[in-house]
Amino acid sequence: MKGHAFYPSPLHFRNSSNGNIFSFSTTFMFGIIPESYDLSGHGIVFLISPSSNLSNSLPSQYLGLLNIENNGNTTNHIFAIELDTIYSSEFQDIDDNHVGIDINSLKSNKSHTAGYYADDTGLFKTLSLTSGPAKQVWVDYDGEKMQINVTISPIGISKPKRPLLSSTVNLSTVLFEIMYIGFSSSTGSVLTSHYILGWSFKMNGIAESLDYSKLPSLPRARSKDRPNTLGIWLPSSLFAFVLMMVFTLLFTMRRSFKYEELQDDWEVIYGSHRFSYKELCRATNGFNDSELLGVGGFGKVYRGVLPTSKREVAVKRVSHESRQGMKEFVAEIVSIGRLRHRNLVQLLGYCRRKGELLLVYDFMPNRSLDMYLYDQDKPTLAWDLRFRIIKGVASSLLYLHENWEQVVIHRDIKASNVLLDSEMNGRLGDFGLARLYDHGTNPQTTRFVGTIGYLAPELARTGKASTGTDVFAFGAFILEVACGRRPVEPTAQGEPLVLLDWVLENWRGGSLVNTMDPRLREEYVLEEVEMVLKLGLLCSHPLPTSRPSIRQVMQYLDGGMQLPELSPAYQSFSSLVLPQNDNFVCNLTSFPSSVATGSVLSGGR
Repeated sequence: MKGHAFYPSPLHFRNSSNGNIFSFSTTFMFGIIPESYDLSGHGIVFLISPSSNLSNSLPSQYLGLLNIENNGNTTNHIFAIELDTIYSSEFQDIDDNHVGIDINSLKSNKSHTAGYYADDTGLFKTLSLTSGPAKQVWVDYDGEKMQINVTISPIGISKPKRPLLSSTVNLSTVLFEIMYIGFSSSTGSVLTSHYILGWSFKMNGIAESLDYSKLPSLPRARSKDRPNTLGIWLPSSLFAFVLMMVFTLLFTMRRSFKYEELQDDWEVIYGSHRFSYKELCRATNGFNDSELLGVGGFGKVYRGVLPTSKREVAVKRVSHESRQGMKEFVAEIVSIGRLRHRNLVQLLGYCRRKGELLLVYDFMPNRSLDMYLYDQDKPTLAWDLRFRIIKGVASSLLYLHENWEQVVIHRDIKASNVLLDSEMNGRLGDFGLARLYDHGTNPQTTRFVGTIGYLAPELARTGKASTGTDVFAFGAFILEVACGRRPVEPTAQGEPLVLLDWVLENWRGGSLVNTMDPRLREEYVLEEVEMVLKLGLLCSHPLPTSRPSIRQVMQYLDGGMQLPELSPAYQSFSSLVLPQNDNFVCNLTSFPSSVATGSVLSGGR
């Protein structure tokens, strides 16, 4: 998941007489080839480091360069140029395809979307780091002016005159006299190959140009062509050949019918995201019950292993109705498939066959969060892990609400829709109810959807979802995680216990901490616990205007802003919101069906 390559000998970067940093210049040719469509597993870094041993570094968003503890430390003495293909909000990345100048931290001093300025027109042209031919990067540092220039272009274009990035950086406080130069790269859940095809470095001068004719070509994806069976059987007799062709024709027709798919002309634009039914059928062992991961309100989910890449995936089978509705749904799904965040379950693609839609996701080996909150057979999650999951989900919502090209309203935030990867990071998934709209506009949907216990009270009046209704659901979610209880639970008296009302009652009685999951046995940070519980109440405020934005939520969780005291005027209300019309979809999967009222059971689907 991470790799390093260093020039074997360290270099002298300081003038021994005055201690100034030497000027230097380097250029290299690279390629990033993901194994699955246009998804990528993070990026490549050119770095200058006091050591060639980066064994303590982490993969994924840490690029094999730093880790959680040392990121941002001035004692790192690392200078790096990152070519990053994944958006990481915790490092304030600008997008999922950028070049950045890093000093001791993965939060770049300066960054820019990957691309170059054409010499003839002066116009900026974007450049994908993960597709097309190899690219070349130039990094030039002027020791006297303390100016760093970074330039990038596709192979075949000479070095653009205008650099992509130009910044004044005093490296005298960063670099020691003796330093190593090299590269680092990393992947996450998506398999990716990173290549350095050529490299030139020069101290106190201009790096020697790369001779493309002497460099290896960027490897191509493996061909999927099958052996030519006709060539194998040519020596056979004509009669045997005819029999074989007839048999092959019949067999192919039978197989084609078995794996028959639906595909309309409009789906051509979504082709890069489409899997074949045959591939998914083989991956899931024919959708065998032994591979069944779970059953939800919108379909069954199976574990699968893709035949070619051997990658583990989760395949969800969803029924669909009208052709026009299907077109809109696929368009929305493909748009959501372009989301890139470490705390989102990655949608890899889809397949459409007869009366069903198949959605293909990253496989999450540790299943869903709710299994660890209520399932006594699972070990109790420690508080620090719960707090990390809460922050991760908040980070993903900040990306959805503010940092992507459109506003994405999830509409079904709950513990059962937060999945845990191999490192127990929380990833928000199941975008079956999500809706997108442009920044600065209002969402048009008025269909009442969601799960009881997480529904904001204004939904019952207007049916209109918003970022505020997502924040309300997030408030119910963090109370669920902190208290280890479902948002709505049955009681011996027959009336359901609403978690939000119960926590609010304890807050008013001065016993807020008593609502914490008793299985934690007081092994938690009291200040964090109180902050999370109060934040859950604040996010679930009955008045939408009194709820914080998700950006403010992140600031509270990160400690960058002090949580305001809850007002005594906070009115009690029942968070068991029920729809008032027939135009809604309610999920009942997060608590026992005995809690649900007849009106919901008759109206939902």
